[in-house]
Amino acid sequence: MKKTFFKIALMTSVLTGMSITTPQAQDFDGLWDKDRFQIRGRMIGVLADGEGMVNGTQLDTNVDSDYVPEIDFTYFFTKNIAAELIVATSEHTILAGGNVLGDAWILPPTLTLQYHFQPEEKFSPYVGAGLNYSMFYGEDDGDGFNNLDVDGGIGYAVQAGFDYWLNDNWGVNMDIKYVDLDVDVRVNNSLSADNVKLDPVIVGIGTSYKF
Repeated sequence: MKKTFFKIALMTSVLTGMSITTPQAQDFDGLWDKDRFQIRGRMIGVLADGEGMVNGTQLDTNVDSDYVPEIDFTYFFTKNIAAELIVATSEHTILAGGNVLGDAWILPPTLTLQYHFQPEEKFSPYVGAGLNYSMFYGEDDGDGFNNLDVDGGIGYAVQAGFDYWLNDNWGVNMDIKYVDLDVDVRVNNSLSADNVKLDPVIVGIGTSYKF
């Protein structure tokens, strides 16, 4: 009986003195980042192209640029891999041959999958690629034109940027995106321009917060 009690006591002492962390658990902990969520607020320039032509004419199309606030949300699946969703809206003037056809607002939610090269360093660069779906609303006719309508579309997006962390939670961010996006424009129920290359380059600078 005394021998049995001694063996149990010895085994308990050994087990309680051992680390319960297994190699698999260590690998699993190393896979995840303690800061899974990140929110950014940026000021962005939506630098649109607008190259196209009004069907049946020699009138070139053009679209002006806009500068607006933007917010994005990022979730880290691992320390290096994350998904980012940006939300913003901007207004653009649509022209054909120098004539102002009107203005339209665009809502272009963009989802990208990112790779962060050194997420635990102060300087943390990343690249990403994904999809954009753009919706147009609030079309406002130009003088002498009516029934302006812009169809939305889907395009791919690529990006590069970096965060520079000032402390454990706050940092500054710079980001550039290119969105491949063609849209169809109609006005006066008769004039149209198909596959206008909106193709915006979106340049932003702002503040990052992670938690």
